[in-house]
Amino acid sequence: MPKINNTFFLVFCFLILACSKDDTESYVNQPTPLPLNIPPLFEQLIINPVIPIDNPQTVEGVALGKKLFFDPILSVNNTVSCASCHSPEAAFSDNARFSTGVNGLTGNRNSMPLFNLAWNYDEKFFWDGRSFSLEHQAIQPVQNPKEMGSNWQDVITRLRNHPEYPALFSAAFGDNPINRRLVTKAIAQFERTLISANSKFDKYLLGQATLTPQEENGLQVFMDEDRGDCFHCHGNPNNPLWTNNNFHNNGLDATFTDLGLGAVTGDPADNGKFKSPSLRNLAYTAPFMHDGRFTTLDEVINHYSEGLQNSPTIDPLMKKVAQGGVQLSEQDKADLKAFLLTLSDPSFLTNPDYTN
Repeated sequence: MPKINNTFFLVFCFLILACSKDDTESYVNQPTPLPLNIPPLFEQLIINPVIPIDNPQTVEGVALGKKLFFDPILSVNNTVSCASCHSPEAAFSDNARFSTGVNGLTGNRNSMPLFNLAWNYDEKFFWDGRSFSLEHQAIQPVQNPKEMGSNWQDVITRLRNHPEYPALFSAAFGDNPINRRLVTKAIAQFERTLISANSKFDKYLLGQATLTPQEENGLQVFMDEDRGDCFHCHGNPNNPLWTNNNFHNNGLDATFTDLGLGAVTGDPADNGKFKSPSLRNLAYTAPFMHDGRFTTLDEVINHYSEGLQNSPTIDPLMKKVAQGGVQLSEQDKADLKAFLLTLSDPSFLTNPDYTN
């Protein structure tokens, strides 16, 4: 009997140790799932977000991505972070026409706002669509000499020698060595959580707010092909993204110093085409257009009303280019602006999940 009891005891201890070991490994190698907080309108009106199978959202991955997003450690001289050009206070854009990178250098395009990126179904990013997927998009700013001016080998060395990052990477991705792929995966996870869906117009669609008569007429101007004719590129109330995420030549120039999509595809028919940005948060994201040429929303409306420039690749949707634009009345301009401002979401700027 004593022999049987001893054997049973040893087996029992072995099982406890085995279970303890398994629990430890599952914590390291299986981070906590963190489904996106999908807004009600998005659930009702559009399909599921794009989340790569090899980069699921996790608590640990998002926390790591957020830390990396706000940390200047990715830049060559520890002076520029992702947030330097994508500020939460500006709906993750930059209110300067051109962002300032390392050593005071600037580029030639305005910083695009970052929100609702998980619903960019064609997965083409940047004004010219040169990157496929959020993970790949995060590679370029680090090594761009006018942005972070670093190289990935040095960045990885700094992260591996950092007092905090090795443990954070281990919690998010297991015991794999820190590398560029894991850095960009973490940043992409954080960026997918940047969801803006709490504007006055969102509340109106949910029956929680009412529009003024001016805002209602502005919506009609927006949807009217004989007036604003805005909906082809920027969607309608059934598209809470307020963009089609496609590329258009919207009549900014007769000739091009920046080819946009054409420089990426090599097709002259794409020259002068740039991504249609979302109309959300226009109250915070000035200046406007790919080169930040318009400092106010009024200037943008005036462009489409009477400032269109013809060119060989102008979008067929710019149907009234011969007249210079859609020729809105001053009242319709004011009403359209009032409606567009209802798409701004002040809570997005102060959400503690998104701030540093």
